[in-house]
Amino acid sequence: MPDILSLLQCLLPQINATTMRQLNQIIIAMLAMSGRVTMLGIARWAGEHGSYRTMGRFFSTVIPWATLFWLFFRKHLWRKNDVYLLAGDEVVVSKSGKQTYGVDRFFSSLASKPINGLSFFVLSLVSVEGRQSFPIGIEQLIKSDAQINSTLPIKKVKAKEKRGRGRPKGSKNKNKTEVILTSELLLIKKMINSLFELVANFIPLTYLVVDGHFGNNNALQMARQVNLHIISKLRHDSALYIPYEHPDSSKRSRRKYGDKLDYRNLPDKYLCKSTIDKNIQTYVYQTTLLHKEFAQALNVVILVKINLDTHAHSHVILFSSDLDLAFEKIIDYYKLRCQIEFNFRDAKQFWGLEYFMNLSQTAVTNAVNLAFFMVNLSHHLLADFHKHNPGSGIIDLKAYYRGFRYVREMLKILPQKPEPILLAQIFAKLTSLGRIHTVSTGIEPS
Repeated sequence: MPDILSLLQCLLPQINATTMRQLNQIIIAMLAMSGRVTMLGIARWAGEHGSYRTMGRFFSTVIPWATLFWLFFRKHLWRKNDVYLLAGDEVVVSKSGKQTYGVDRFFSSLASKPINGLSFFVLSLVSVEGRQSFPIGIEQLIKSDAQINSTLPIKKVKAKEKRGRGRPKGSKNKNKTEVILTSELLLIKKMINSLFELVANFIPLTYLVVDGHFGNNNALQMARQVNLHIISKLRHDSALYIPYEHPDSSKRSRRKYGDKLDYRNLPDKYLCKSTIDKNIQTYVYQTTLLHKEFAQALNVVILVKINLDTHAHSHVILFSSDLDLAFEKIIDYYKLRCQIEFNFRDAKQFWGLEYFMNLSQTAVTNAVNLAFFMVNLSHHLLADFHKHNPGSGIIDLKAYYRGFRYVREMLKILPQKPEPILLAQIFAKLTSLGRIHTVSTGIEPS
């Protein structure tokens, strides 16, 4: 069984010994406990030195979580020859009541409607080779007054007279690279800059992978301002244009936009790949296209799927600001963005992101960051656990730690320690309780 305290030694320069001891007790309790992960639940499993007041003191302490995430990742999760992407996404946690810091109405993709809750933006380092996501920075999204007012009903204003055709006299072209960033994009930009200060070129980061919510010019310009290329998704009905080419190549033309792209009749010269899986035929197209809302040309990949039985069509439009990136990597990198969704699932299901009951800003920040820190810690623990227990997941890992806790408590009340063979059998039996996968005989008590 790995010594949790030894794994946390890399954090000592940033937190004092008392906070380190409290964090160690909390982590051991969270690994072994069943039920909802709340302050009261953790206190019940933390032992004699983990009272509810101790939990209160820990969650009221200001902790430099961003630095702790980076130190732990660099020490235990980083792989030298791997390639890492920077991915970002928003997670919404449902909350009732009005006392929790930052509670408001946010759109939940799980509920498909706005709900009362909290919203957090998570930056994650995604391993291309390992196919895993590691949270590296979390910030709470607070609705500004302007955002709140924008959701209120707007009074009808008398329509203005229509102006004539053509551009108004004296109007000038706008520089689309000079955009006004929203409060959300400003927060993301601040998070990325803070991460770069911590990383300090330790990991070369080139791409920011985000979902279709950020498939717009403002998000692209924000990414370029921090020297990253964006990979995202456009709306299925986006108006894309082929760059205009003059019939006479020796002449130059001021015309910029050519024909509008027809998704039902894509040119064969853009076709890169065609595959058939069962009754679904997939075509992959790639080319450089223009969008009138974007300041620059886009590297666009279009995936067209056709049901050979019903002849139904569907398509997805991915894009990148890196015009030299191959279509295979654009598709693969965007697929890897979904790994951050597994982080959200684990944090909610196993580590208390959905159930914490803290109210103050500091306590909420600590509860959320602790949940995502446990996601990274569980990645490291599972990597060792899989050596003797291939295919095991977090449920098996927690069952193992819970069984180890039962064995330790049982040995305290026995008059004498059992024989090694009997102790190994007791250990194997208790650590198998609640597991999904079968128990390996390769793990024995230390």
